[in-house]
Amino acid sequence: MLRFLAPLLALLLCLPAHADSYITRLLDKPVPGGVAVVDLGNGAQAPTARYQGRSVLVVKEQNSRWLAIVGVPLTVKPGTQQLAIKDASGNRTQAFTVGSKKYPEQRITLKNKRQVNPDPADLKRIEGELAEQIAAYRTFTPATPSNLLLDKPVNGPLSSKFGVRRFFNGEERNPHAGLDFAVPAGTPIKSPAAGKVILTGNYFFNGNTVFVDHGQGFISMFCHMSKIDVKVGDAVPRGGVVGKVGATGRATGPHMHWNISLNDARVDPAIFIGAFQP
Repeated sequence: MLRFLAPLLALLLCLPAHADSYITRLLDKPVPGGVAVVDLGNGAQAPTARYQGRSVLVVKEQNSRWLAIVGVPLTVKPGTQQLAIKDASGNRTQAFTVGSKKYPEQRITLKNKRQVNPDPADLKRIEGELAEQIAAYRTFTPATPSNLLLDKPVNGPLSSKFGVRRFFNGEERNPHAGLDFAVPAGTPIKSPAAGKVILTGNYFFNGNTVFVDHGQGFISMFCHMSKIDVKVGDAVPRGGVVGKVGATGRATGPHMHWNISLNDARVDPAIFIGAFQP
């Protein structure tokens, strides 16, 4: 028995200290539209990290190592990426690798043709609404998120996955940037982590929408809601109700759409609820 244990012990000693990191096991899905967990070391002070010019969420796990939780945009090609790090030793870069992932296609027929090809007045409205939402996604506050393993905002089956290439009335549009849950209209939508409401509105495509900042660029967005139950500036506890499911905006029926954004990159919410599929 000992001759088998000795090689195993040697292997374990050779593994990096963060190999069994809970956060790494949970969140490290470094593909386009995924999350890369990058070990930043165990300095006494928190380092800062930036990716593609955006500040990145940094947390300390088990009073040990600092980890960067990096959102990888869907547009990133597989290969080596770079983080810009600033810590007590100065400025440096750190590489991480993005793998590949193929996303499926979805074809949707809409009766309202303006939801596929908006008229000039619609386009002007959409432009202003997009600017508001981009500004919300780029919010970065210093608070550490209350939890990284998130609760589902509603209990129900998934009806559309993240990253799906979408064709509306035969015309390709942006990939699906969140998860859809098939639940009835009026179902309460609960915040998956504590946070602060930073934007609400009724938008052309998204309908009734709420943005919740969980801290350090970690943002939840809920849309197509029938009712909004919060206002900008509200502090929302984990599990606090932000509104109710509906079918407003570009929607074919009642459902709950949930986006997660990290460092202004929309990433697969399934990663944070233990439902990611490679």
